[in-house]
Amino acid sequence: MHIVVLMGGWSSERPVSLMSGAGVADALESLGHRVTRIDMDRDVAARLAEVKPDLVFNALHGTPGEDGTVQGLLDLMGLRYTHSGLATSVIAIDKQLTKQTLVPAGVPMPGGRIVKSADLFEGDPMARPYVLKPVNEGSSVGVAIVTDEGNYGNPIGRDAVGPWSEFAELLAEPYIRGRELTTAVLGGKALGVTELKPKNGWYDFDAKYTDGLTEHVCPAEVPDTIADACRNIALAAHRLLGCKGASRADFRWDDERGVDGLFLLEVNTQPGMTPLSLVPEQARHIGMSYPQLVQRIVDEAMADDGTRDG
Repeated sequence: MHIVVLMGGWSSERPVSLMSGAGVADALESLGHRVTRIDMDRDVAARLAEVKPDLVFNALHGTPGEDGTVQGLLDLMGLRYTHSGLATSVIAIDKQLTKQTLVPAGVPMPGGRIVKSADLFEGDPMARPYVLKPVNEGSSVGVAIVTDEGNYGNPIGRDAVGPWSEFAELLAEPYIRGRELTTAVLGGKALGVTELKPKNGWYDFDAKYTDGLTEHVCPAEVPDTIADACRNIALAAHRLLGCKGASRADFRWDDERGVDGLFLLEVNTQPGMTPLSLVPEQARHIGMSYPQLVQRIVDEAMADDGTRDG
């Protein structure tokens, strides 16, 4: 097959996407596919029309590759592509829309609300500690944990460095103490559960993508009830959102509360495929090599009947 690997782009997650794309392209070539690497720019439609691929492997992260923009373009061009479709992508990248879709179906997620960044300088939107995050960014970009002991001030100072200086609105959520867990879903099956143990601070962008800063425990050393709950919730969220290909569900677990302390934070429809990424790691644990994982994603995209969402 002739496969375009679409990577890079201009989001804050560009470096991660370039790493994911390079790994995917190398794996596809090792499997005998003809690969065209495209670094996403404003002329991407013309480039795709020129090369006429059999399939586009979407290795973009963040906007516009994960928010439905690229999905809509590829739909209009009649090109097959990997991972989730337009409607799913629009909902899943928006943390508030994700809550509105999943919580009524019984998926446990933290409470929260959208706040104007300017209002944070007047007072807290909820009791500390709480978390502030952009509504539609991934990879923990722009996340701040506001505590009584922190150095943001009380109320948050206008000169304090944080996401309020970059985004007009933020999602405020109660901070959930405890442990960071994640579960990948592929082809309608939950692969496993990994615990992430940052060696310094919390699981932020640097901890995710800098070798040695986070210990990955796979499989996670948690009770069977928690592992089963992670798999069931991840699979339910994947299906409710209409995800295709691979997705990854991220959790916080308050281990003092048992299963009642497990909360889904978000679902990633374009999970990372870098050497440190979690989906390849969980695939390896069940005996699936990186090239085999990539081929499975390709096979599912080629078998898609055109009903991308739902």
